[in-house]
Amino acid sequence: MQIDFRNTNTVWSSILVETLQRLGLTTAVICPGSRSTPLTIAFAQHSQIEAIPVLDERSAAFFALGIARTKGRPVVLVCTSGTAGANFYPAVIEARESRVPLLVLTADRPPELRDCHSGQTIDQLKLYGNYPNWQTELAVPSLEIAMLNYLRQTVIHAWERTLFPTPGFVHLNIPLRDPLAPLPQCDTDGLKSLLHSERFFAIVNYRGPSHSFEPSPHFLSVFQEWQTCQQGLIIAGSAQPQEPREYCEAIAKLSKTLNWPVLSEGLSPVRNYANLNPYLISTYDLILRNRELAQDLTPKMVIHIGELPISKELRTWLDDTQPQRWIIDPSHHNLDPLHGQTIHLRTTIEHLASHVPPLNNPGLGRVSEPGDPPESPLKMGTLAESSRGWGRSKSDGEVLKHAIGGVHSPYLDYWYKAEAKVRSTVDQKMTTISHILESKTAWLLSQILPPNTPLFVANSMPVRDVEFFWKPNNLGIKPFFNRGANGIDGTLSTAFGIAHKNQSSVMLTGDLALLHDTNGFLLRNKFVGHLTIILINNNGGGIFEMLPISKFEPPFEEFFATPQDINFAHLCVTYGVEHQLIESWQQLKELLNPLPPQGIRVLEVQTNRKADAKWRQDNLGEFAADIGNI
Repeated sequence: MQIDFRNTNTVWSSILVETLQRLGLTTAVICPGSRSTPLTIAFAQHSQIEAIPVLDERSAAFFALGIARTKGRPVVLVCTSGTAGANFYPAVIEARESRVPLLVLTADRPPELRDCHSGQTIDQLKLYGNYPNWQTELAVPSLEIAMLNYLRQTVIHAWERTLFPTPGFVHLNIPLRDPLAPLPQCDTDGLKSLLHSERFFAIVNYRGPSHSFEPSPHFLSVFQEWQTCQQGLIIAGSAQPQEPREYCEAIAKLSKTLNWPVLSEGLSPVRNYANLNPYLISTYDLILRNRELAQDLTPKMVIHIGELPISKELRTWLDDTQPQRWIIDPSHHNLDPLHGQTIHLRTTIEHLASHVPPLNNPGLGRVSEPGDPPESPLKMGTLAESSRGWGRSKSDGEVLKHAIGGVHSPYLDYWYKAEAKVRSTVDQKMTTISHILESKTAWLLSQILPPNTPLFVANSMPVRDVEFFWKPNNLGIKPFFNRGANGIDGTLSTAFGIAHKNQSSVMLTGDLALLHDTNGFLLRNKFVGHLTIILINNNGGGIFEMLPISKFEPPFEEFFATPQDINFAHLCVTYGVEHQLIESWQQLKELLNPLPPQGIRVLEVQTNRKADAKWRQDNLGEFAADIGNI
């Protein structure tokens, strides 16, 4: 790209955009407005940057968030002055809390037009409070070489701060004087002979941070301490790694070396690479509802990787039992809401696993790939799958030895048997349910989606049903979610961002989360790819049915459940989106595999909110209730 010498603003904006492109920027999401005109033109004219116009700022920000999640690199957001930038707020908070790199550019009036009732002007300095990784206001555009050097270096620093030391968002407030349109001005004529593009941009080449996230020097002594413990476990929380298989392999190496079970959240890729983790426990939330069993399973040491899982049962259990805990996560954040006996190892699980001594026991044979047909029960990697082939000729412990091929602790054996029995009970229960039940949807999705499908899961009840019922599989499904701030803002727009120019994707959402972001459907004309929206329509907030406030009527139904009584078929017609009403599980299976290559569709699953809540209340505590002395 050549520097645009038409006027001061075009020079300034084209240098900013070219610098970002050379750093690695590929996508800019741009909202309409006048004050941001020079920025919009510079992004729109750059041949190597996809510039996507989006009308609604809140939707635009979550769309950018979704794209940045899948790419693992910053996406730029651009808006005009005034309240436009305020509409980015929910998404940038989520970016900060869930560590997604974004670069927010808010255009602004110059200083002389502030605090004088000039139109569309608010105080945009530190607009996002303490949430940005870094924030500053650029100087008013100038043609001095020293100022252009300042612009280039400030943009480089802003890019780096979106990624280091912890990914998040950076805010640049950009004041711009008239003329905003690219009207030719003669004041740039002398600059052309002084500014040589290739020389000016020669230093712009982002290579990533120089650190390697190596474990601390005392890691060997920590690892030796772990090895002495026969009553330890690993907790794999929600995660969206760029290389999920490597992430799961690293957890498996640690688990198999220590002979510790892995309690994997439903939003972790570990449940979708089950063949890699022979000690996988997926039903821990249900197991821990059996108080006697939970007491018997009390650990002495716990390693938890990243965030703690959503399970309240698990958090309460850890809080009550107070084991020594280690957190493995490279960020500088405090990830212990329980404030326990916790040591934070600020490294990635992949780097830590590379320092773990080799496993003494032989492996489990060929590792299958996502999409491979299931193996026989005793060859299958997960403990839950191994349990299916139980017969009277073998004891439970003998089956475990056959399945994992090595020495195991009584504590691991205990977890294995509990998992096997509860998983079998859950699967049998779900298999017999023929009527439409909200909770069965997550269980079914874990088995029928095409391999490697990106799946965005909305907050409230969908994430909890995934936690309770998502069955381990070898499909390599890629879970995505907005669990930084746990809100329902921007659910649809984020899913579009994840699916944009990606493999055909699926979103699982409730009706209120979808309605909260129907402006996301305005992305339809710019969206490239396919998104299937599985809509659980129970006409209200199902999560509130699980809380004590549900017993207080009034005001529960009107002020908490908040039913909206929307005809989603009509809503889809308004936006030109395909809609189908799901009347059977077989119909849902046929529509989800294979997925279409392009387009948008809503598959509506109508459920009874009250009945579904009662089903959970009646069953969640019963799946492990009959487990006696194992």
